[in-house]
Amino acid sequence: MILTVTLNTALDLTYRVPALTPHASHRVTQVIERPGGKGLNVARVLAALGHETVVTGFAGGSTGEILRGHLAPGPVRDELVPVAGPTRRTVAIVDTTTGDTTQLNEPGPTITPAEWSALTARYTELLAGARAVALCGSLPPGIHVGAYAELIRLARAAGVPVLLDTSGEPLRRGIAARPDVVKPNADELAQLTGSREPHRATRDARRRGAHAVVSSLGPQGMLAATADGLWHAAPPAAVKGNPTGAGDSAVAGLLAGLVDEIPWPDRLTQAVALSAATVLSPVAGEFDRGAYEDLLPRVTVTEQTEAA
Repeated sequence: MILTVTLNTALDLTYRVPALTPHASHRVTQVIERPGGKGLNVARVLAALGHETVVTGFAGGSTGEILRGHLAPGPVRDELVPVAGPTRRTVAIVDTTTGDTTQLNEPGPTITPAEWSALTARYTELLAGARAVALCGSLPPGIHVGAYAELIRLARAAGVPVLLDTSGEPLRRGIAARPDVVKPNADELAQLTGSREPHRATRDARRRGAHAVVSSLGPQGMLAATADGLWHAAPPAAVKGNPTGAGDSAVAGLLAGLVDEIPWPDRLTQAVALSAATVLSPVAGEFDRGAYEDLLPRVTVTEQTEAA
């Protein structure tokens, strides 16, 4: 199975309105509610691709109960750890005229030392049956900034390959623990390395400890620096829609490629097609299968030179 970790889970709400206008009242035409947080999004896409997936992390309060209710029964196995504080909510407001999305994210619950210990114990048990693990998203209050580095070391000790998708100081600490893959976006990469030149920043990030760095470049696709080479993968054209969860779908594509042991260009093709198909989906954090199958053969992957 593939294990995903979401320390700051969320109940995702998507509101669709004909037009979003500041300082005005709006009539919502559709409301969609589903479990969210980066690792849960990744797990849902992996399950849709046919992979056995398990999620762990934290869930608490009435919002956490609703979230867990959406997970069961379902293709994703729930191994979330209960906490006293309430799980956060995120609200995506989709302007159906322009396709633009406005995102509102609540803070997560404050995690106690005892709750963190319960999570690490559950995580260690789950690693025994995992083929790969993804550590995804922000840290809730109360969790130390080296938390992902700690979880990476536990995965490495268990011989389980690990992908890290976070930002800021947790990314800086985590990458030094030598994860197998790190997937920052352009802003996260610039914050980590001080450079906005994609090739230079991606290579620099890899030198900081990760075995491979895959940078999300938005409409321009993805750039990967690995031990086997440097590649750029791009969709056939820019797509417009709701970008919520697009990076998480890319992580799912990379993880699926990792456990299936396919070459890096094929992993990137899958990741880019899934990401673009998620932007085109009417529901935040889910991918349009028809769009995915259409895009898959049309993603372009080019090998880059060190001087690019």
